[in-house]
Amino acid sequence: MANLRLTKAAAIAILALTHRPSAVAADVLTLEQAVAIATGQNRSLQSSALEIQKAQDRLKATGTRRLPSFNLDAIGSQQLQAYEFTIEKGVLGDYAGTGPLPANDVHLKSPTEPSGLLMAKVSQPLTSLIRIGRNMDVLKTGVEIASEQMRADRQKTVRQVKQVYYSLQQVESSLRSVLQTEELYHELERLTENYVAGAVVLKSELLDIQTRVAKTQQTVLQLRDQRSTGKEQLNRLMGRDVLEDFEVQPVLEMANDEFDLDAARVRALAQRPEIRQAQLRQKQAEQDLRAKKAEYIPDVSADFNSTTLVNYGNFLPLQNTSVGISMSWEIFDWGRKRHEVAEKTRIIEQARNTELDTVSSVLIDVNDKFRQLRLSRGQLRVARLAQETAVESLRVAKNKYSVQSVLLKDVLQGQVSLEQSNSDYQQALLSFWNARADFERALGEDQ
Repeated sequence: MANLRLTKAAAIAILALTHRPSAVAADVLTLEQAVAIATGQNRSLQSSALEIQKAQDRLKATGTRRLPSFNLDAIGSQQLQAYEFTIEKGVLGDYAGTGPLPANDVHLKSPTEPSGLLMAKVSQPLTSLIRIGRNMDVLKTGVEIASEQMRADRQKTVRQVKQVYYSLQQVESSLRSVLQTEELYHELERLTENYVAGAVVLKSELLDIQTRVAKTQQTVLQLRDQRSTGKEQLNRLMGRDVLEDFEVQPVLEMANDEFDLDAARVRALAQRPEIRQAQLRQKQAEQDLRAKKAEYIPDVSADFNSTTLVNYGNFLPLQNTSVGISMSWEIFDWGRKRHEVAEKTRIIEQARNTELDTVSSVLIDVNDKFRQLRLSRGQLRVARLAQETAVESLRVAKNKYSVQSVLLKDVLQGQVSLEQSNSDYQQALLSFWNARADFERALGEDQ
């Protein structure tokens, strides 16, 4: 009866180790769901979105400089001494019909009370519109650069989510395997106890089984801790409460899709945000140079001015208004603008070099990730064959042990080989999906 019980338990363990459950619990979080939640709630991505809004705010703020400016200056003061003026008799002339102007000396004195001066000015820039427009072009390109940076951050977040998710899948798979191994060891322990009682095997073999049970229980504890840590990390990436519980799907089998390297290079050059950013930075440097050259143009504005005096006495006009044209032009700057233009020109050259270097780096990255994907696909095939071999070897060893034609150590060795082959297969499968995710990131895929 013990032999029959062992055979059934072994068959159940082998089937469980080599087949994955098809039922999906209600609280299972798929990889697609995790990516969607992370791209919508990840805090780093939200900060990247704020960078875009900041760049847009700078652009809008600069755009207001094209409109008229309204300035009001007010000065309040207390005269410490009065200003006295004397307009002497006849200073304005002596005429036959009227006589001298003024006819007598006129004494004027300002009051020693608090006084004020109000100056209002409305100014509409004219030639400055050229420089403002070119600066706005620079800022518009800055908005595009911020958008491409957000794309890069999104791709980085998606890659991190996939890495953590795949590691959780590996931990879950290893945990299921170890739990099944623990169950099998308990069954072997019960059977070996019967053999020791019947003096068929030595007690050392029973102790060996009990030691393996204890080690397996410790491994279960470690894997559960790793699973908890991985869930907390994934929740953080998704912008959720780190203590929120969920389950992950079992590791999917290897995808059979193939990639063409030449087509992959073309896609990467068209999609990678690094290349787009390098191109935009070169464009921005050229726009910045045009804006710097616009500083040679004099600043001409149309102005309206109004001045109001408060409590200055009656000898000065209380209100004065005027319209006109004002100009500000730095005629000689000791070569400052020339050197600044030369600096901007060199920045353009640097941007061109950066773009060429970025293109080379992207092509190298695509080639490398393609080779890694191809290698991981081959390693996965080898691991799958090794797993099938180990399953068959363990089945044969268990059948022989049930009729006492092999020793317990042979069964245990077969079990160890199966555990190792299962671990190798899961690691190879995880490596394949990681390599595939790396290749998709190298192509510039947002998901």
